[in-house]
Amino acid sequence: MSEDCLDDLADGVVVADAAGRVTRVNGAAAQMLGIDAGAAAGRLLDEVLALQDQDGRDWCSTNCPYRGLATRTAVPEQAWLLPDGNEVLVVARLHRSSLSEPVDRVAVSLRSGRGRARLDRERSDLVATVAHELRSPLTGVKGFVQALLARWDKLTDDQKKLMLTTVSADSDRLSRLIAELLDVARIDTGRLQLYPRPSDAKVLVERAVASVATSTSRPLELDVEPDLPEISVDPDKFTQVVTNLVENAVRHGEGRVHVVLEGAGGQDDVAERAVRLVVEDQGEGIAPELRRRVFTKFWKYGARGGSGLGLYIVNGLVRAHGGSVAIEDAEGGGARIALTWPCEDRRP
Repeated sequence: MSEDCLDDLADGVVVADAAGRVTRVNGAAAQMLGIDAGAAAGRLLDEVLALQDQDGRDWCSTNCPYRGLATRTAVPEQAWLLPDGNEVLVVARLHRSSLSEPVDRVAVSLRSGRGRARLDRERSDLVATVAHELRSPLTGVKGFVQALLARWDKLTDDQKKLMLTTVSADSDRLSRLIAELLDVARIDTGRLQLYPRPSDAKVLVERAVASVATSTSRPLELDVEPDLPEISVDPDKFTQVVTNLVENAVRHGEGRVHVVLEGAGGQDDVAERAVRLVVEDQGEGIAPELRRRVFTKFWKYGARGGSGLGLYIVNGLVRAHGGSVAIEDAEGGGARIALTWPCEDRRP
């Protein structure tokens, strides 16, 4: 590779010969190591590659690139500290003309550790979010159970019933959160299992809306176009999607929640027939620049609660069925989320 090509790389590269003397340092490596690329040529590798671990050991003496088994061809990726204290990920390739010959060239690659640090932060955020969502209902369950155990004889039947009802509701919330986390893992790994069959969308949507209506005082309106064709869906997953959307509209919107089920696509063409489900609220709506973020994991908008997983799962389940999701502006303000469900099996 030419010197110009090496300088075009985003990663730092340091190359040393059979004697352990540096022959090439590209611009990225020189910047990371805080050295002059031209002045580094001819110096020993352990002098140029000024990397240390948390215990103060240097890279060369720890990995001994010129020693070891003849079958050794690389040094695996490791995290090391630059002279300025920033972390880099370092990997090396050991070149030999044959297995019977010593190492004649060592090529070391340095990559900024910011990406891994960002991933670590995302994992920490994930753990913190899940812990918070689990702790809230667990606290309620534990508190009421302790009260029941300590004061059973002093509580009235109505008080016991209220506490047990709350415990049951918190337990359902825990079960649902765990199910959502499992769905997220299946969507991420491509192991989501669907069992689609021809289903009556009207019946499924009516059941889901009625279920949400029992736990809210907000008015829910449902308009269903007559003579809709059946759709090819997994009924349980379809119900989960509708419930998530309606509950999300209740949680984040204001006023009434309007649900519409209508025909879409080419209704005369069997292959293109589809059903469109629209859920809209009268809240603040979702700004256009935020709409691509709505379907990411743990995305939350506003001060109201929720795990931040609902819309991510909605998007994953709809697309797994071969459908589509769009966010629009509702008339008079608020958000409108429109889903298109195919009538034929269009799974990817």
